[in-house]
Parts: sequence; C-alpha cells; structure tokens
Amino acid sequence: MKLGFLTAALPELTLGEIAAWAAEERFQMLEIACWPHQKVTRRYGGVTHIDVAELDKAGATEVRALLDGNGLDISSLAYYPNYLDPDAEVAGAAIDHLKQVIDAAVLLEVPIVGTFVGADQSKSARENMESFARVWPAIVAYAAEREIKIAIENCPMVWEQTWPGGQNVAYSPALWKQMFEIIPDEHFGLNMDPSHLIWQFIDEVRVIHDFADRIFHFHAKDMEIDREMLYQDGVLGCGFTWAIPRLPGLGQARWPEIMAALYRSGYDYVVSIEHEDRKFEGSEELVKRGFRLSRDVLEPWIK
Repeated sequence: MKLGFLTAALPELTLGEIAAWAAEERFQMLEIACWPHQKVTRRYGGVTHIDVAELDKAGATEVRALLDGNGLDISSLAYYPNYLDPDAEVAGAAIDHLKQVIDAAVLLEVPIVGTFVGADQSKSARENMESFARVWPAIVAYAAEREIKIAIENCPMVWEQTWPGGQNVAYSPALWKQMFEIIPDEHFGLNMDPSHLIWQFIDEVRVIHDFADRIFHFHAKDMEIDREMLYQDGVLGCGFTWAIPRLPGLGQARWPEIMAALYRSGYDYVVSIEHEDRKFEGSEELVKRGFRLSRDVLEPWIK
C-alpha cells in the first residue's frame, strides 16, 4: 500500500512544487486536481494542477518525468462536479470536461479518475437514481473503452457552503448497490471516504468488507462528532454544525480497524489524504503541517 494526498488543498503551488515537497515528506503518490480554469465557489473546487484541456503527449511526458524524478506515482486524476445538475448546460460542460480528464489519464498512464455522481437537489434519491441510469452508462462506457476506472466518492454534498444547490446521490450502501446493478461494469467503483459514513452513522469498517471488489481508491479523512452541537441542533441542524471534517487521527474514525479491513479485503493501492480540516487552513504552512500530522498517523500501517 502507498500513502498519498489530494493536491487540491495546495491551490497556490505548482505541481512541481507540490511534487518536490511530497517527496521530501515521504509521500509516495499524488491524487492530482484537474478542474477546468473557471471560477468555482465550492471550497477546494476549481483547483488545476494539470490542465487536461491543453495536455498532449509531450505534456504528459513532461508530467511523468516530473513525478518520476521525485519518486512519485499518480494515484488518480481528481475532478468532482455535478453531472446531474438540473441545468443541462452545466451538466453537459461537466461531462465534456470529465471526458478530457479520462483522456488525460490515458496519456499519463493513470488507471483511475476520481469524481462524483452528482444530483438534482430538488429530486428524491429515487428520482436521481433514474437520472443516473440515463446519464452514467455512457460515461462509464467512455472510460471502459479506454481502460480507465471511475471511482465515485461517497460524499453527500449537502452543505450549502460546500456546494450551493447541489448534492451527490452516491452516499450510502443501498444506493451503491443500485448503482452497481445499473452499471455492473468492472471499471465503475468507489473512492471510499470513511468520514462521510461516520456522520451518517454508517459502519465505516463493514462497508470495506461488503464492497471490497468495488473500492478502487481510498480517501483518508476523519470526522469529529461534536456532541454539544448535536444536542443543540439535532441531526437535521442547519449546516450540520455537529459534523466536523478532521484530519486522520483527530476524529472518530477507527483507523486500526479501517486499515486492517483494507488489508483483509485485499485492497493494496493508495491511502490518499483529503485535507478539509479548518484547524489546519489559512496558510501554506498550516496545510502542510496537517499533511505531516496525517502522514505520521497513517504511516505505521503503510507497508
């Protein structure tokens, strides 16, 4: 297994600067942000460390040389928009860019693209799954034809400050089962994030066993449950103030059991730190300090 991180938390740095620092700090893989160049209001959205729209064979060779020169691999290319947006133009543009990300993965010889399913917030989960059945088979077919795997992150995306007006319907085991019944293709699976299971009171260890053959990529993020705010606001409290994203080791995730489950399930790829901890934001050094803390928590299990 290898340890890596999602580059989106370091938007001001170039890929070269990130790679040099990652190698110095004993990381082994990078999950590289590939949003298009456009204004995005969502936190950590819109970060571009590889411009897939401009990438060609020569550019891909340069990127590979940069990573190889630092002893790093690319675990996946990351792009997380809403493909089921009720605005057809927005959804279409997202799908077009995702295809460019998939094509870039081919050029870079990266096996996985990480993303969301998306959702229309005005629709029920059942209605969104119907939309999924119309939209997503063609997307997966496009990736499968190029031997690229699509890994769906399980974040519900219900926070207004995170994604105004949007959601991601791929947030629970029951819904994953429906997705995989609709699209049984072996190129379609999960980018599992245990933090989003914890605040939904879903067993974050059991899912690793139940969906072992569908976990393509793994996000290391923790979740703190603020019991005082949970008491004050309840589970439906505005903004989910009681669910606080934290770095690994600073929340309620059962990391020894999670890592044991990954090994038992046969998972042997990346543990990629997704940094969304506000206590370690505000400066480049704080973000890097958060990555170092996470590394020190997880590194003993990375063999």
